[in-house]
Amino acid sequence: MMHLMTHLTTVAAFIGMLIILVFVHELGHFAVAVWMKIRVEEFGIGYPPRALTLFEHKGVKYTLNWLPLGGFVRFAGEDSSVYGAGSLAEAKPWHKIPVMLAGPLMNLLLALVIFAALFAVVGIEQQTGRGQYISVVFKDTPAEQAGLRTGDILVSLNHESVMEEGSITRIGHQNAGETIAAVIIRDEQKRSLSITPGTWTAPDGSKLEAGFGFQYGPEKTYEPVGLPGAIGASFLHTGDLVFRTVTGFGKMVGGLLRVSEPVEGGLVGPIGIARATGEVIEQSGLMGFLNWMAILSIMLFVINLLPIPALDGGHILFALIELVRGGKRIPPEKEAIVNAISFLTLMGLIFIVSWVM
Repeated sequence: MMHLMTHLTTVAAFIGMLIILVFVHELGHFAVAVWMKIRVEEFGIGYPPRALTLFEHKGVKYTLNWLPLGGFVRFAGEDSSVYGAGSLAEAKPWHKIPVMLAGPLMNLLLALVIFAALFAVVGIEQQTGRGQYISVVFKDTPAEQAGLRTGDILVSLNHESVMEEGSITRIGHQNAGETIAAVIIRDEQKRSLSITPGTWTAPDGSKLEAGFGFQYGPEKTYEPVGLPGAIGASFLHTGDLVFRTVTGFGKMVGGLLRVSEPVEGGLVGPIGIARATGEVIEQSGLMGFLNWMAILSIMLFVINLLPIPALDGGHILFALIELVRGGKRIPPEKEAIVNAISFLTLMGLIFIVSWVM
């Protein structure tokens, strides 16, 4: 029963988060389109087929659709060969581009607001430099057998500092099957333990070699700041995450094309994100959930600006081509075909990543 409630909570949190992220994104498109006097016929959460029409206001239908993987704003003239006055298709490229940019920028703004609120309430995160905080010790693992506990601060392994990224994994592989010394801080007192890195089974059933069996991260403290400091920290943190997302995506593409090392963990689809959402809630509660939502909002900002047809970046690309051609647009039927093929390809990729990989 407890597992069922946990799964239901995860699903509800994931769908709720997705609705918020999509609503904010599409609200950006919608608001700028109305400002540009571009007629909108439908504001949809999820992808068709349509589940129900929530309400209709000033000629705009607000709908809920069956596929909870995104959302859309349907402009006048779409799904028709005749484009009426005020439709997006007939709009000038310098009107189309702000409309398409508005969605991703709203996701960026959402991340900024969430981070600013978190920093204002919790404070700015600072690493203590003492060691790695052990957040979970899995059962039947070398870590449990050695006596490690959740809440311990791991200072060193085999007389080496563990503050360098990847050092714990490296030490585990170098000393597989050998008993080594571990220094921890527990109840503000240093203690020495002996641990033997080896094979252990993760909660998902996968076998890991030469490991320890615990989750960890740098020990942190939080420094209180006022609202101006929280806003400034939010801009810096968001900028850093945008940079990391862009470079991480570049590495992922390089790995897929075999021009660089594959990114550890590979691609993750909606199901993987839903699982991660449940883990974040279980480990970090509401604050962790909000932080995770802001990170995903940044990912949506970056991904949607990619110059791929069917994404906002693809529509911006078509508008730029139209601008370069002196206002002569690509034939609507050809643009629609390219967008349809790209959309089906993206849906197929999501299916493969979620169910096959």
